[in-house]
Amino acid sequence: MEAIAIALSNAVDLKHREKREKRYLEIVGRYDRDIVETFPKILAEVVSALEAEPGDVLGTVYGELELHNVARGQFFTPYILCQTMAQAIIGSRESLLELIERNGFVSAMEPACGAGSLIIALAEAMRQEGVNYQQHLHVTAIDIDTRAVHMAYVQFTLMHIPAVVVVGNSLSMEMRDHWYTPAHILGGWSARLSRRDAEAAAQRLLNPPATPETAFEPADPRRADTTGTPRQLSLF
Repeated sequence: MEAIAIALSNAVDLKHREKREKRYLEIVGRYDRDIVETFPKILAEVVSALEAEPGDVLGTVYGELELHNVARGQFFTPYILCQTMAQAIIGSRESLLELIERNGFVSAMEPACGAGSLIIALAEAMRQEGVNYQQHLHVTAIDIDTRAVHMAYVQFTLMHIPAVVVVGNSLSMEMRDHWYTPAHILGGWSARLSRRDAEAAAQRLLNPPATPETAFEPADPRRADTTGTPRQLSLF
């Protein structure tokens, strides 16, 4: 998964390319040629599966192979449950369109993303409401498990979801690595987000809130599953 994530990232992320290319060579140097040649075949299978029916392909396989860390409380939420949660988070089509009308897009924060199941379900729920998530959704997804981040990054990239996927701890706010999807880079999302934040800051100066704003309290990934629950995912 890391090799696939690097191959996808290096196609567009010039800032991290050199470092990640070195890491890629370290990975493929560990294996015989016949094993390395299975990597693109695996990617092709993932692409085919997502084209047939969007979902958490890698998270499902990861769970079925029992690769998750049960000792650390790592459990992946079934995709069918994530679909229900995504519908509940979006609410009505009118409320979704109101958010988009305000900023031109909606942002989703997932502090314990796992392989990205809930974000994938959210993107599909938006599509079913007639909203192009590739243009009107931006995601910040965090997970403490590097393997989970690679899986999420690969699936978000293949679905062209604009996202920043972070290896980090949402409780301590320690962030170790950032993975920008091609949709984020090619869509100029860094500039779009900066412009929105600047406009919001200006509005707060012009119209200060009557009561102090409540600080965001990230979820504790040590006590929650790594794909997210309604109390974790925020849409704004």
